[in-house]
Amino acid sequence: MRPPRRPWLLTGAATLITAAFLLPVYWMAKTSLTKPDRILTASPQWVPSPVTGENYSTALAYAGLTRALLNSLVISCGVVALTLLLGVPLGYALARIRMRGSGAMVLALLVAQLPPAIVLAAPLFILEHRAGVDNTYLGLIAADTTLTLPFTVIVLRPVLRSVPPELEEAALVDGCGLPGVLLRVVLPVMAPALVAVAGLCFLIGWGEFLFGLTLAEGPDVQPVTVLLNAFVGQHGTSWGALMATATLISIPVVCVFALFQRFIVGGLASGSVRG
Repeated sequence: MRPPRRPWLLTGAATLITAAFLLPVYWMAKTSLTKPDRILTASPQWVPSPVTGENYSTALAYAGLTRALLNSLVISCGVVALTLLLGVPLGYALARIRMRGSGAMVLALLVAQLPPAIVLAAPLFILEHRAGVDNTYLGLIAADTTLTLPFTVIVLRPVLRSVPPELEEAALVDGCGLPGVLLRVVLPVMAPALVAVAGLCFLIGWGEFLFGLTLAEGPDVQPVTVLLNAFVGQHGTSWGALMATATLISIPVVCVFALFQRFIVGGLASGSVRG
């Protein structure tokens, strides 16, 4: 493949696109460092002057912030565990076992990602209320898994199909059963893809708002994204504290991407050749 004749054009275009996507993030961080009486000025300031930590003091002083952060951590880790527990066997079955209707199942998983979360909120609330798991960690984890499971199976299926079948056959000949093949042979080979899927599932669970608002009645299990509503009042919005809290919530997202960036990129591309 020939290199582009004018690489600076591609670099400039990529820089502009990246800047456009990062502008809301910068504005959020900038607002969190701006004095509350200067946030809604007629002429917006691109650089806060003077820089203040007053908004972060207000956000950290909120009594429910620590509890909400803990709730989000529990829910996100639970979503990762449940999604991998269900998604890996299902993806392996669709990739390796020849059965009727496998194509229809993959199509159903694709269609399952189309409805917005608001469409699923009411049926999930009814089902979980009857099952007695509403307003619990389990109920929120199960609800968020409905968003992550179809995506996980669709991503892992081509990755599993790219694993050489000879490795599994050799393990079976050596006396390793099917569960042992999956745990000792297949999973170590597809470790980058598992890390990528786990990272993205964590981010989806961490940033989910609608299920946390509709399926949890109080702050005991509500995630930190629902806490942002506390800064929106009837007579106005505390934009400084709101943006400070949003910035604090974004820190784990940045850390996950920074730590697992190469696994996420490599894992999502590992099954793109075969499948």
